[in-house]
Amino acid sequence: MTDRSRPRAIERAVLESPLSATWRPAVREKAVLVGVGPGIGEDDLDELAALADSAGAEPIARLVQSRSEPDPATFIGKGKLEEVHRVVHANDAAAVILDRELSPGQLRSLEERLGVKVIDRTALILDIFALHARSREGKAQVELAQLNYLLPRLRGWGEAMSRLGGGIGTRGPGETKLEVDRQHIRRRVTKLRRDIRDLARTRDVKRGRRQRSNVPQVAIAGYTNAGKSTLMNRLTGADVLVADQLFATLDPTTRRLSLPRRRRAVLSDTVGFVSKLPHDLVEAFRSTLEEVTQADLILHVADAASGELERQVEAVRRVLEEIGAGSIPEVLALNKIDRVAGSQRVRLAVRHRGSVAVSALTGEGVEGLVEAVAAALPDPPVEVTVLVPWGREDITARLYRDAEVLSTEADGAGTLVRARVGLRELAAVRDFVVRETRAQEL
Repeated sequence: MTDRSRPRAIERAVLESPLSATWRPAVREKAVLVGVGPGIGEDDLDELAALADSAGAEPIARLVQSRSEPDPATFIGKGKLEEVHRVVHANDAAAVILDRELSPGQLRSLEERLGVKVIDRTALILDIFALHARSREGKAQVELAQLNYLLPRLRGWGEAMSRLGGGIGTRGPGETKLEVDRQHIRRRVTKLRRDIRDLARTRDVKRGRRQRSNVPQVAIAGYTNAGKSTLMNRLTGADVLVADQLFATLDPTTRRLSLPRRRRAVLSDTVGFVSKLPHDLVEAFRSTLEEVTQADLILHVADAASGELERQVEAVRRVLEEIGAGSIPEVLALNKIDRVAGSQRVRLAVRHRGSVAVSALTGEGVEGLVEAVAAALPDPPVEVTVLVPWGREDITARLYRDAEVLSTEADGAGTLVRARVGLRELAAVRDFVVRETRAQEL
């Protein structure tokens, strides 16, 4: 193989690896789910089963092993490994999916002993992200996370990477070729990081324009499949993709949100979170997650009907802390309340004081949620009365666009506009102000 053709070979290997969403069998692959942990039960693999389903697999069996720490060599103990082997081959399964991230050595050992493809939780999540990425930035972020994950595991993918040369007869020069492959991947990673920085600059310009307008920024955050996109559509009339799948939407969407008293805010939908979110993924999507860190308020959407509500809420808050958004004010929206019985609603209200019960599907509680968001957002600092001369309707238009207009009244010399404005808008209309009141005087 020539050096010039090697990048294409690496690309094929990545596409054919279990990481790639473009690699799809004609039918859903049968998969055996395996979990390890202290006191773990089969119900603890519900989320892993949902992830596998979103990736196109058909979970046919769940096996768990209660132990404090995974086996350092094979992740699961010898006896459980034999049980997994029996279940896999008795059911003609094509893959084994584990609920933790495996080391390269564990991955290689399991594939050799089980004789089927082995996928850990991180690879599974990356596969789903690759399936749903649509924008140029989203695709670049996913590929970067994939390659960072794949790089230390080049020798661990077994048959998927054998097209690059491996096994008996490839020692010596084969090791050199493997290093060349690593170098190509590193160069690709460098290029992707540069591309993402360039795309992030474009996002920063757009975000800067919104911030200069002094329009409050609200970011929707929450556990994946909690109904964030449905709520976004309900609040703003957006057309964000809605699907009963984990990570159905990745690319952020920004829309204007109308609030009481003629106020407005900018609402941004972001990628969903999940427990044990891969670190490489958080790093790759950092520019996207900055939509959350730059917000004035976080609208935290949680699935009130989920039996894992408390764990999911805490998982989201941990990720928010990790990306530097833990101190931003939050409004907790308990979504899907239409699926919750009355007695349970009371318990949720007591446990999560200050939260808002809402159903994005039916519209129940949406007005109360909008009022809660408006109450949580800081008022602009200055209330002014501006006399806009006739012929200067551009001033009135700017106030409607960038401030909170309270009232308008015709006057002999023009239009009296009473509005709450930020300091930047105050400077722009200073020559037309006839009355000014600071926020602390209101």
